[in-house]
Amino acid sequence: MKEKLYEIPLNDAMDADDECLFCFLERKAEQELMDFVLGSCASYMESDTREATDRSGFCRIHQKKMFDYGNALGNGWILKTYYKKLIKEMKEEFKEFSPGKTSLKDRLTGKTGNGNSISAWIEGKEKTCYICDRFSESYERYVATFFHLYKKDFVFREKLEKSKGFCLHHFADLCSGADKYLSDKERKEFYPVIFQIMEQNMERISGDVDWFIEKFDYLNKDADWKQSKDAVQRGMQKLRGGYPADPAYKQR
Repeated sequence: MKEKLYEIPLNDAMDADDECLFCFLERKAEQELMDFVLGSCASYMESDTREATDRSGFCRIHQKKMFDYGNALGNGWILKTYYKKLIKEMKEEFKEFSPGKTSLKDRLTGKTGNGNSISAWIEGKEKTCYICDRFSESYERYVATFFHLYKKDFVFREKLEKSKGFCLHHFADLCSGADKYLSDKERKEFYPVIFQIMEQNMERISGDVDWFIEKFDYLNKDADWKQSKDAVQRGMQKLRGGYPADPAYKQR
């Protein structure tokens, strides 16, 4: 069966033999977005890109990664127009703000009445991130493609059964996706398979962590590390996703 273009990322991620294929996809997409925003194509100089970054901003995690990326001038240009828009909005919010009255009951119970409009405005800002939002658009397609391949491609299914499973974070999304993309009959077949994969691989990681600790016992100083040398970072990834041991992604 000829591979379709939209299937390539999922197949590449499966072939990478990672602890979680969705972590692999997320890292790759994030790095591509970093290159787009700050890389040699200089999209930060394009008005439409800066309008989008001004509108969404960046979360704390991606601001740190953008700083580590190494393009100080690009970051400066992004901040320049973002600050202009932010200050304009802030002045409008301050102008329209009216302190609400807090009842005695609310004061005693610690409630804040109808809420603070300035706080709500800032919270809204913190819920958006250009990189996170762009990846989210792709991520749902990745999940849909995963189930498309699971149903249609027996080779993909065989690779899945031999895979290292998923991190818990992405496994939750996979379970939600199964309820969305699979029929009742397909779910009855899918869940036992995926549960077994997860159980086996969580036990594998747990065993690697156990042996990693045992290796620090002087009695085991000459014993083989087996698969445990990187057990800590893989164990962390399996619980929350991501790559704790990755170096900062830099401009190439």
